[in-house]
Amino acid sequence: MAFPPHFLDEIRARVGIADWIGRSVRLIRHGHEYKGLCPFHQEKTPSFTVSADKGFFHCFGCGAHGDVIGFAMRQDGLTFPEAVERLAGEAGLAMPRETPEERERAARTGSLVEVLEAAARWFSVQLRGEAGRDALAYLRRRGVDDQAIETFRLGYAPDGRAGLKAHLGKEGFAEEVMVEAGLIRMPDDGRLPYDYFRGRVMFPITDPRGRVIAFGGRVLGEGEPKYLNSPASSLFHKGRSLYGVAQARSAIRSAGKVVVAEGYMDVIAFHKAGIGHAVAPLGTALTEEQLKVLWRLADEPTICLDGDQAGVRAASRAAERALPTVEPGKSLGFAFLPPGEDPDSLVASGRAPTLRKALEAARPLIDFVWDLEVARGPVDTPERRAGLRRRLTALSEQVADRAVREEYRRLLDERYVRAFARRPEWNRGRGQARGAPSGRSLGGMLSTKSLGDGLQQDLSRLERGLVATIVTHPELLDTFDEEFGRMTFRDPALDSLKTDIITIWSESPGIEIERFKRHLADAGHDGTIAAFFARNDWSHPRVLESFAQPGAATADARVGWRHLADLYYRAVDVSESRDRGVDVRAESDRDVSDEMAERLLSGVGPWLSHGERAR
Repeated sequence: MAFPPHFLDEIRARVGIADWIGRSVRLIRHGHEYKGLCPFHQEKTPSFTVSADKGFFHCFGCGAHGDVIGFAMRQDGLTFPEAVERLAGEAGLAMPRETPEERERAARTGSLVEVLEAAARWFSVQLRGEAGRDALAYLRRRGVDDQAIETFRLGYAPDGRAGLKAHLGKEGFAEEVMVEAGLIRMPDDGRLPYDYFRGRVMFPITDPRGRVIAFGGRVLGEGEPKYLNSPASSLFHKGRSLYGVAQARSAIRSAGKVVVAEGYMDVIAFHKAGIGHAVAPLGTALTEEQLKVLWRLADEPTICLDGDQAGVRAASRAAERALPTVEPGKSLGFAFLPPGEDPDSLVASGRAPTLRKALEAARPLIDFVWDLEVARGPVDTPERRAGLRRRLTALSEQVADRAVREEYRRLLDERYVRAFARRPEWNRGRGQARGAPSGRSLGGMLSTKSLGDGLQQDLSRLERGLVATIVTHPELLDTFDEEFGRMTFRDPALDSLKTDIITIWSESPGIEIERFKRHLADAGHDGTIAAFFARNDWSHPRVLESFAQPGAATADARVGWRHLADLYYRAVDVSESRDRGVDVRAESDRDVSDEMAERLLSGVGPWLSHGERAR
């Protein structure tokens, strides 16, 4: 029985060769490949290699070689049809029938590949011609050079009704094939068919082998939708495809890494910055199918997004999608760029090093989900802390793999206990907790001596930190507006600033940062704000700056603000108890100072180290 090529390709795409072979052969990662003892001959030294991204195995000892279908045939003594049937079941694919219709479909698939390739060539020619002058100028303004245009085969679809249709017709392609490929549309009212893409910069979407399977088009000027993808076809489903995967394969093999950007231009910007192992989903949140593709490319893909609210939400959706499917050795990392920036803007403005530093500071999945949960609301009462613990347990339970689930449960529980445990015994001479790591991280940066100068000083620092973070990241008010508004600060200047912040935000929610700053300056707060960053009264002068500085990611600022707020409530409780004459231990203010150090180290600490790396 002859199987359609597209069906065999789908099996190879869905059944990871390393995963399949790893069920019967103990494989060890070796560079960009896997190695193990050959199952087809006796050996003591591994000479059997598996390349997940190339999709084949090879033994240097006996010469055995093939793809996942060939391995199933050799290992289990199956015929080709039997191996295909077994793997199709694994992939969840129904076996095709040898019918005239199937033979016609196979021929049609070949025609689709050919017509899409012809369209890509025509779009490329149009970009370089008179019709594409504005499109080429647009790409130049975006910093896209000739090399990127050639590498990604960029083109232009003229704003005529049927230019592509006429060209493909001259090439001998039937209208039905053009329609099935998503290149032209047939109106419902019986009028003549017209080009699907018009007046758009064209981005060919390929399969891993480099065959054009669809297009994405970016409108020039105003118009909706801004980006338009080809409709689904027998070759293309946007939930299974990744932009730039063919161009990135070589770099992914070399680096052993893959970066997931937000869109087409971001991928091109990464390549321009020398980071060639970047791909992107096609305008949607990452799907389970795309995660499987990514994990075949690298063990821990890094999701790189803007650090604003939208970026954090997108990262949160990716984390939710990944948690149930993580496996031993398979996870995600999360890198956030400064708010309002993306790879394209950073590279275009000559700040590619900022992009690299963000990737180097990528946070593991477990850290990201912890920070998300902690930032959801106050954890200053037993009930709220119990709620946090319940949410953390629920997160762990989402993980399907038992071994990974147990590790998540253990590590999140340890982190919870560490965050809310009683303060450590501090060595007052050295400013170091018993059992805590020695060195600059404790002794020099967050010592009890410098943080414990008095409860009022601690309150003052916390108040300034809370207000400063909101000033530089007003978008946090989407989450914390009511809580921030209820706070009453002892410093009249800070309390007045807080009141005006709430007023401005309530009148203009989502106000742009520059307008927000102008309003505050007009209200006479510029001196107070300037003093935030002039004072070095924290033991480590960059603690405030690390998540409150204007360039810090919103995700960093959100977690930092949440931790400061929890410490603030504790300090206020102790202070008010003293004001009422309640018998409070003489060391209560030192307890607050020590908890400030402990909580900053256990909670905000990772974000602070991120801030240090990003400077």
